[in-house]
Amino acid sequence: MGEFELIRRYFLSMAPADGGDELVLGPGDDCAIQRVPAGRDLVFSVDTLVEGCHFPPGYSPESVAWRALGSAASDLAAMGARPVCFTLALTLPDASDRWLAPFARGLAEAGGAFGLALAGGDTTRGPLTVTVQVHGTVPQGQALRRRGAVAGDVIAVSGTLGDAAAALDYLTEPAPSVEAARLLARYHRPEPRFELGEALIGVATAAIDISDGLCADLGHILDASGVGATVDARRVPLSPALRRCCGASALVKALYGGDDYELCVTIPAGRWRTLPESVKGGLTAIGEVDASPGLRLLHAPGEAAGAGYDHFRSADD
Repeated sequence: MGEFELIRRYFLSMAPADGGDELVLGPGDDCAIQRVPAGRDLVFSVDTLVEGCHFPPGYSPESVAWRALGSAASDLAAMGARPVCFTLALTLPDASDRWLAPFARGLAEAGGAFGLALAGGDTTRGPLTVTVQVHGTVPQGQALRRRGAVAGDVIAVSGTLGDAAAALDYLTEPAPSVEAARLLARYHRPEPRFELGEALIGVATAAIDISDGLCADLGHILDASGVGATVDARRVPLSPALRRCCGASALVKALYGGDDYELCVTIPAGRWRTLPESVKGGLTAIGEVDASPGLRLLHAPGEAAGAGYDHFRSADD
């Protein structure tokens, strides 16, 4: 099977008909065409997953697809963006139907769930690598950014944290328990918080998605904003499954583990008190921004604040 037959067989069905409101032209030409509506800004992000680094050899192709699109799309949610389309660069050791068919199913399912249409991409031969670029739009000048937190802001996170990091211990488990299966579901199928991100436009002063661990990603907000923070680790939301599977180490997973793809945001205290329950119900307040630089963790395990995943940090750093 040649490259163009591969594309036709597995991916063209994900492309919308030409002439859409925003994705005007999809796969089939040298470029796709996206029309940005008046009064909105284009936002885009790219993520790469490499076999042996981001997922183990033999990992489910459907989960590879969902994780690739979900992790990239989470960056759109953190900016408060409305999802539009994505491109795919796929490097394969061989064009195996056994791998490509479930991968394409997973990608189509994730794209449908996230509201992202396939705009185009590229395929090549080499070590298994999946690169996804996602596009969305936000009201002009209103994208949520990492810079903007000020002293007195409430720090809040969505969902529960630590489940995906804990799931790594069960990836090769042939018969995981019910609780472990719940953790694995969070790892296999991240769910970007689009609705919450859009609802926080004009409310949050800063935002980021939690991909490298709460402490590390909150640290990016603090650095970009030139502020510090105090977080009460007892208030960090943990799922019952995480508590049962990890016991005393559950909080460590939540603070320093990655792959949650939840949102961490800062919100003025006055706005926090008056948030509608439809928005506030999806968030948990865990601390407060203050003027003194650095991240102070109260009631936390004895680990270095700010530790998180870094591709280029050695084990000895």
